[in-house]
Amino acid sequence: MLKRVFGILIGASLFSVALEIFLVPNNIIDGGIVGISIITSHLSGIPLGVFLFVLNLPFLIIGYKQIGKTFALSTLFGVTIMSVGTTFLHEVKGLTDDPLLAAVFGGILLGIGVGLVLRYGGSLDGTEIVAVLLNKKSPFSVGEIVMFMNLFILSSAGFVFGWDRAMYSLIAYYIAFKMIDLTIEGFQESKAVWIISDNHKDLGDAIVARLGRGVTYLNGEGGYTGDDKKVIFCIITRLEEAKLKLIVEEVDPNAFLAVGNIHDVRGGQFKKNAIH
Repeated sequence: MLKRVFGILIGASLFSVALEIFLVPNNIIDGGIVGISIITSHLSGIPLGVFLFVLNLPFLIIGYKQIGKTFALSTLFGVTIMSVGTTFLHEVKGLTDDPLLAAVFGGILLGIGVGLVLRYGGSLDGTEIVAVLLNKKSPFSVGEIVMFMNLFILSSAGFVFGWDRAMYSLIAYYIAFKMIDLTIEGFQESKAVWIISDNHKDLGDAIVARLGRGVTYLNGEGGYTGDDKKVIFCIITRLEEAKLKLIVEEVDPNAFLAVGNIHDVRGGQFKKNAIH
């Protein structure tokens, strides 16, 4: 619980800094409820923190009913910290007047903040909840719905702040999107590997000996030939991908190799063994 509280506290605080120290002073917005709040605050003169809290409140109630109590309370805590933080930082002068620097560094801090909050079970924006609900009644995926909504909101910045600011907003949004993934997955991004080889035993032994990774042999059957096949499965980090491909090329150049990204790995023998 303390780890969750601390993670959300740091994430929401970084989010507040990104908004009030970098983005808002340069008329750069984010997507979702945050973007709507920035535009509405600019037009009305009411502090940003008020809109961040009030506009997210209905989605907190929906989240409580649809996702659960823990998510709703974590989100409420994060949104409260974010709203209070932006209110206190509103009078602080921005660090830069260069919109490109503001978009880059604001996007980085924004993404890290959102990523931390998501990693510890909360959220800072209600659009994802709306997307989940709309997804049940539309042919579009949750990601597509969020993208459509954010493109509409970011385009609105062109009418309010000018089209150059809308383009800077897109830059900030893209950087934040990438930083969210990096924060959630960590710098040691894991990858799942499937290898089909007639020399599966030699190849598996080479991976264990040279990479220090455990392997699992799965039973498979060729869909075209009907032959029995052995599938080597293992988990590596992205830094080990090049060496793994080199091992496969040396042991069996004709092996079938597939590599995919993994968001979370726990338990088992994933902890790296010493290489002898």
